[in-house]
Amino acid sequence: MKLEDFNYHLPEELIAKYPCEKRDGCRLLVVNRENDTISHRIFSDVLDYLNPGDCLVLNDSKVLAARLFGYKKNTGGKVELLLIKHLGDKRWQSMVRPGKRIKVGDVIVINDKLGFEGTIVAPGPDGSTREIEFDYPIEAGESTLSKFYELLDKCGFMPLPPYINREATDADKDTYQTVYSRLEGSIASPTAGLHFTNELLERVKDKGVSLAFVTLHVGIGTFRPVQTENILEHHMHSESYFVSKKAADIINETKKNGGRVICVGTTSMRTIESAAVNKGDEFSIEECSGDTDIFIYPGYDFKLADGLITNFHLPKSTLLMLVSALYNREKMMEIYDEAVREGYRFFSYGDAMLII
Repeated sequence: MKLEDFNYHLPEELIAKYPCEKRDGCRLLVVNRENDTISHRIFSDVLDYLNPGDCLVLNDSKVLAARLFGYKKNTGGKVELLLIKHLGDKRWQSMVRPGKRIKVGDVIVINDKLGFEGTIVAPGPDGSTREIEFDYPIEAGESTLSKFYELLDKCGFMPLPPYINREATDADKDTYQTVYSRLEGSIASPTAGLHFTNELLERVKDKGVSLAFVTLHVGIGTFRPVQTENILEHHMHSESYFVSKKAADIINETKKNGGRVICVGTTSMRTIESAAVNKGDEFSIEECSGDTDIFIYPGYDFKLADGLITNFHLPKSTLLMLVSALYNREKMMEIYDEAVREGYRFFSYGDAMLII
């Protein structure tokens, strides 16, 4: 299967630079796999396609204000950091710009008034990352990590994807976060969930649809393109996930009673498919945590997921491969071409698709 099989032409003006004025007011393209039809609706109409007894699986990971700007203490040269992964205590893996000029031992000042700085202590696994030991004042009894997140809220910026091509604003700290985000750890938003409001979620529950919250912290793989022409040679970056007993019970009960498990976003789908356990003739899910590098592409046999709410994804991306696996590659590429003709807004702040 070739990378070019997942390519399509996207005019630059269809890349959404800002969110829809109202979260659930964006457009919704509905794909009905049973009768091979599509419908053009608005997102709040998603209720019309949910049945009592169904379950929505949502990723409650919270996006860190992981983009930091500072300067080298010895030269004053500007430095940009993008936090990638917490390595324990005050140590983080981070992308660094300009990477070639930042060496082990360099001290990066983030905010001198707050005493917030970091020291490069080791190279990362590739040339673009470093391990950084941060330093900042902590009061007695204060959590090291909680204090760090507090400093990120004050000094950091939302790590908007490169294709948005603008500087993050204070407004992005709200609009690039789902209303149900809870656990800090992602460096990109699980964007399918951005379309839900608290009011819409209440209406979903009132209809008899269950909500199961899982966690997958979106990592650096989000920004890394597929570089192999044969997609089977591509290796996904690992991301941490967690499934609570409550979420597992809701999903298992839904499957047992004949309801549909509809994932809100590819991260939710990758989580439950990674955590699925084979129990003889059927799959179920249990409370668990771990790391996943699952790669879902056409030909994949889904274990728990019955449907998906998602955004429109980049050409040649693993996410486009995932949605093609859920339906049909040729038909999905035709749908993307139609979405372009219809002027849908693409990517993180864009419109949505429901596949049922």
